[in-house]
Amino acid sequence: MEYALIKSPIAPLMEAPPHENEITDEALCGVAVAVLGRCGAWVHVRTHYRYEQWANAPKAVVLQAWADVLDAPKVQGHLIGEIPRGGLLSPVGEAQDGWQKVRFCDGREGFLWGAFLGEYRTAWQKEDEPALRKAFTETALSYLGTQYRWGGKTPLGIDCSGLCSMAYLLNGVVIYRDAHILPDFPVHEIDRSEIKEGDLLYFPGHVAMYLGNGRYIHSTAGNNCHGVVINSLDPQAPDYRADLPGKLTCCGSIF
Repeated sequence: MEYALIKSPIAPLMEAPPHENEITDEALCGVAVAVLGRCGAWVHVRTHYRYEQWANAPKAVVLQAWADVLDAPKVQGHLIGEIPRGGLLSPVGEAQDGWQKVRFCDGREGFLWGAFLGEYRTAWQKEDEPALRKAFTETALSYLGTQYRWGGKTPLGIDCSGLCSMAYLLNGVVIYRDAHILPDFPVHEIDRSEIKEGDLLYFPGHVAMYLGNGRYIHSTAGNNCHGVVINSLDPQAPDYRADLPGKLTCCGSIF
C-alpha cells in the first residue's frame, strides 16, 4: 500500500473528481493517507479514520534541463531548490509575469520561470501514433550532448536505457528501465523491416532510439564516445558505428 503525507495546510477532499463535485471533508497538514488510486491530477485516498474520498494533487513536469526555484518571482531571488528535467512540482495559483509559484513534495514553495514547466502525462493512446513518435524523438534529442552516467537519467548524466525510458516517460509511456523487453511493459518485438522513428534498437546490454533514415540516438560510453550522440546503421554514412549493427538483437515498438 502506498502512503502520502498532506503538505498543504488544508486539503479539500471531494466525493469524486472534478472540482464541481461536493467537498465532503478536509485533510489537515501532516496527516498520513493511504493512496488507493489515481485519475490524472486526482488521488483517491483513505484517511486513518477510514474515510475514502478524492484529493486534487496537480503536478507539472520540469522540461528545462535544470531549473532553479527561487524565493521570489525575479531573477535576483535566492535559490531555495533545484530540479532536473523530469522532476515534478505542484503549481500554486496562476503564473504572473512569466513566473509560476510551485510547491515541492516536502512542502517548500518558491518560484520558477513558468515556461520551464509542461504537462505531466500519465497516459497515452495508440491513435496518437504520429504525434507520439515525433515527441519521443524530439525528447530524446533534447538530451543530445549529455555526458554518459551509469544509472543516470537527467541532463547532468544519462545512460542508454535512461535516455530511452525518459523520452517515453515524459510523454506518458512507462517502458522498462533497462535494455530489455519484458512482457509486463508495452514494448513488444517487431521485425527490423517494420521499424519507424521512435522505436527502439536493442543490442546486448544496450538500447538506442531509431530516428529514421537509418540513424539512431543513444547514450554510449564506447567507441571513443562518452554521452548522447547520433550514429547511423548505414556503412556509407560518416557517422556509421561499425561495432553495433552486427550485434542488433531485436527491435521494439509500443505500436
